[in-house]
Amino acid sequence: MNFRYLLFDLDGTLTDPKEGITKSVQYALKAMGVDEPDLDRLTCFIGPPLIDSFMEYYEFTREQAKIALARYRERFQGTGIFENRVLPGIPEMLEKLKSSGKVLALATSKPEPFARKILEKFGLLGYFDEVVGSGMDESRCTKEEVIQEVFLRLGLSEEQKKQALMIGDRKHDIVGAKACGIASLGVRIGYAEEGELEAAGADFVKDTVKDMEAFLLEA
Repeated sequence: MNFRYLLFDLDGTLTDPKEGITKSVQYALKAMGVDEPDLDRLTCFIGPPLIDSFMEYYEFTREQAKIALARYRERFQGTGIFENRVLPGIPEMLEKLKSSGKVLALATSKPEPFARKILEKFGLLGYFDEVVGSGMDESRCTKEEVIQEVFLRLGLSEEQKKQALMIGDRKHDIVGAKACGIASLGVRIGYAEEGELEAAGADFVKDTVKDMEAFLLEA
């Protein structure tokens, strides 16, 4: 293994965003006439593109999902964005990886301006050589597109791409990595269902932040 370029998902991998995301989804659903009192039922929205989730879990049309997304952002950008916490051990891990010479990039489906604000708020922005997310206009919303943009901004050659590893907690991270021809590390510290990472074909799977840290320092 020779993984020099480490691409991290954000939600469920570096931070636990449950409160902010689920309450903002709840707010959006209410605006659409759907009452959902159980926030635990909304953790499925953590990770995937939100429009897809509104369509999949509440059978919205794409147009309805776009309206719901706008309502979601009404609450999220002012309040929900910081109803979040860094997972224990993450800052220490990033410090060690950076000091060891790894190149770190964020690869998230969250809108890029939101992702930057979250990293800055929690003192993590300085660890990353690049931060890539989706566009506010829903461009670059798949993980494949996000990863390709990371490659572009880092200026990676085809040979250097072979040294890239995608790290995330949901199947979308694994599928995106495969579509881009790079290896993936699934971590069971977020919101994946039992067996989700393995079924998606993760090349490696780790259970804890400590396990992830040890693997990445040796990789």
